[in-house]
Amino acid sequence: MRQIFNPRLIVFLIAIIFGIALSVPSIFHTKGPQITLGLDLQGGLNLLLGVKTQEAIKTKYSSVASSVNYEAKQANILLNNIHSNETGVSFDLIDADESGSLSNILNKFNGIKIDSNNQHYTITLTPTEEDTIKKNAISQAISTIRNRLDQFGLSEPSVTQQGKDDILVQLPGIKTPQEEGRARELISKSAHLQMMAVDEERNSRVDTMSELEAQKYGDVILPFSDSSGERGNKILLKAIPILDGNMLTDARVVYDQNHQPVVSFTLDSQGARIFGDFSGANINKRMAIVLDGKVYSAPVIRERIGGGSGQISGGFNVEQASDLAITLRSGALPAPIQVLEKRSVGPSLGQDSIKASMIALISGFILVVGFMIVYYSMAGVIASIALIVNLLLIIAVMAIFGATLTLPGMAGIVLTVGIAVDANIIINERIREVLRAGENITRAIHLGYINASRAIFDSNITSLIASILLYVYGTGAIKGFAITTGIGIIASIITAIIGTQGFYLAILPKIAKTKHFYFWFGINKKD
Repeated sequence: MRQIFNPRLIVFLIAIIFGIALSVPSIFHTKGPQITLGLDLQGGLNLLLGVKTQEAIKTKYSSVASSVNYEAKQANILLNNIHSNETGVSFDLIDADESGSLSNILNKFNGIKIDSNNQHYTITLTPTEEDTIKKNAISQAISTIRNRLDQFGLSEPSVTQQGKDDILVQLPGIKTPQEEGRARELISKSAHLQMMAVDEERNSRVDTMSELEAQKYGDVILPFSDSSGERGNKILLKAIPILDGNMLTDARVVYDQNHQPVVSFTLDSQGARIFGDFSGANINKRMAIVLDGKVYSAPVIRERIGGGSGQISGGFNVEQASDLAITLRSGALPAPIQVLEKRSVGPSLGQDSIKASMIALISGFILVVGFMIVYYSMAGVIASIALIVNLLLIIAVMAIFGATLTLPGMAGIVLTVGIAVDANIIINERIREVLRAGENITRAIHLGYINASRAIFDSNITSLIASILLYVYGTGAIKGFAITTGIGIIASIITAIIGTQGFYLAILPKIAKTKHFYFWFGINKKD
């Protein structure tokens, strides 16, 4: 009884139950944890995006200019001709006696260099700060895109850095051109929200004013959005924004008095204070709501706006308003991105890949099982059972952890079949050697596993280390291969060394009583 209910057999039985229970949903598409198919198996969209990191530097300078302007006004320090571009921030100090107070304000900013000449100031970023901003732009863009796709409802999107300034986005399950267009819009939209003051004094001349002339007045000319009701028109705005989307904490779709969808946003405490102060000081003047360089509305301020909330209207439908809310809520991209490469994988191509992979896996499995049974007889049957359990464990573990199965992952499973068979062959050959040496079946099984285990552990551990390194340093397809190979190696150790030995120990009394126990291991006669 002690031999039948041995620990190894119990572990093997648990592995069988675990493998069957958790692999059934993936195999038969029933309720429960399932393996997610990758883009190459179910079809989808593959995008290589380039991040314009220099624009992140420009945005940083704009933010510095806005903050300096605000802090100076709070301290009653008058500045003139404040400008920002991709190379720095410049402005003039009107009263030289206030240079000390201005220096106190500027010293609050980290990572900048300040040059002054006859009350003209120039602010630039240090090289270290520029590098940090560029690196952060990549990581923040990846995080922002992930957040947008998660809220969009896509299953298992993959967003990874590719090279220095590029991002690889893989979207399994995108099947129609409409879905593709919406996903691309959601990913690439900068969602850079700004509140900007209208230059009421000069706006009447905006149609005849050049960009250079506008810059001379510290202004910028921006177009209205197509859905604003003023399509084709332009407006003259103060170049330094009142506040931007970095101060936004929430964005939701609501309906206005005309039952049209609009996006309601909420600002943080600092944004609410700036918004309230500006609106209170500019009653009966206009303030523009700018998104990605286009003016969506420029309402007249009728009273002080407290509470730090507002609305963006633009003739949206529900889907457009929802997508805009998602992009605002997920945060603005730190820099514009451009699509460098687009590749679509159709569902039919994915199904062809699955079919071809399954044919390869099943064909290989049948050939291996056939060889094992013919060459090793009943020991081959036991090894084949272990092989089936090994495959079930791979599927079960991938399903429970929500892993994505890719085409290279399928190749990893096929490779795992070979690794698992190799372990069983080593064990059976060691047992056959001991039997040929004249030992009884009990000792043959005992010594066979002892002699084989060391070689199996050595080879599998080195293979497992290689799989881990591939996963850590690899990308995309390489990771998929490493995942299935790594899981398969661990499963083969459990099934080959622990599982089959437990099975042999359970049936050993019956084998030992038979006169033909050599037949179990494919030996025709005792040598």
